Amino acid sequence: MDRRNEPHRSAIYATTLVAFLAIAGIAVVDPILPAIGEAIGVTAWQVELLFTAYIAVMALGMIPATLASGRFGFKPVLITGVSVVGLAAIGASFSNDIVQLSVLRGVWGLGNAMFFATAMVVLVNLANDREWVVGLFETALGLGFAVGPLLGGLLGEVSWRLPFFVCGIFMVLALAVASRRLREPANPQPRVRLGAIFATYRRPAFVALCAVTAAYNFVFFVVLGYTPLFLGLDVIPLGLAFTGWGLGLAAGILVVGHRLAHRIGAVQTVGVAVAGLLACMVLFATSTGTAMSLVVLVVAGLFMGLANANLTDLALGLGAADRRVATGAFNLVRWGAAAPAPIISGKLAEHGPALPFWVGLGVLAAGALVYLATAHRMAAGHGERVLWARWNRAAARNEHAPEEPVGEAY
Repeated sequence: MDRRNEPHRSAIYATTLVAFLAIAGIAVVDPILPAIGEAIGVTAWQVELLFTAYIAVMALGMIPATLASGRFGFKPVLITGVSVVGLAAIGASFSNDIVQLSVLRGVWGLGNAMFFATAMVVLVNLANDREWVVGLFETALGLGFAVGPLLGGLLGEVSWRLPFFVCGIFMVLALAVASRRLREPANPQPRVRLGAIFATYRRPAFVALCAVTAAYNFVFFVVLGYTPLFLGLDVIPLGLAFTGWGLGLAAGILVVGHRLAHRIGAVQTVGVAVAGLLACMVLFATSTGTAMSLVVLVVAGLFMGLANANLTDLALGLGAADRRVATGAFNLVRWGAAAPAPIISGKLAEHGPALPFWVGLGVLAAGALVYLATAHRMAAGHGERVLWARWNRAAARNEHAPEEPVGEAY
């Protein structure tokens, strides 16, 4: 489609810029975790509070943010979220202890919940070419995970406070752009009811997807939150290491994930991602040196990209018809399951540096068993087949049932 037919291009680009900065803000902390722990004199599990507080509040904030978008509109909620993130990031740069930092990271997570509950819906409603705008959003997320660690490493070499401060300034600039350029969707949206969100958990295929995603996201944040401490690198090398991870993640999302899904289906692509990540967890736990761990980190990013490229699509296909309801229910599980991973990893590391990876392996293995038992149901709901369905009569019956609506509410 000709981009000249997109009348809201500036608003779309403004929203995408904020998405990039929001994701970069998640990853900017990775390279400075060891430096923060050393500077303020805290243990590994206390440093991991920075991730756990952030993710836990983000998970809890998803549903109120979704409800607020239906009541007040998308633009006010999104702009409020950007403002909260900017203030929290700047405040974090002046913190003096782990309690202040953790509280501000929690506030930061609340701001991101407001943003992520609204951004994709705004983009889809503003664009004529939905495929283009979804690709643009995914590109922003992939680049955010790649650039965030690099920014954190370079600035963190000066001071661990500087990445927080610069991230806050970026969000203030993004706020200036967003307040001028963002547009409320032309079609008024009905209010979201709390009961509608929880009713989504009555769908068996959706619940199965949530269980697999919960196990996967737990491991995602074992890698993202604990590996910086496990590697034992200085700030800049650690930033470069996680830039490599981010590039692997971006390649998995932008280059491989959707192409593989077009060939074998989104459900089976998630299976490939889970299998690859299981192998990576074993390799992390048995790593014989830093070089091996760095290679595994990049490969793990690639498999995580495969999963990230397809999980949300599956949630929209298997969840409620209203995108806001489906994403609200899905994100509550997705981020809620991830929240304990960093702090649990920090505590486990006191008993052995490889133990967090072994526990992560066990959690993901449980998710893999759920996947094997329910993949045919998820595939049936998404109009796909799984390879072992021909040997499973129940799966064959499900796959000949009418396809569930994909849920294009907008």
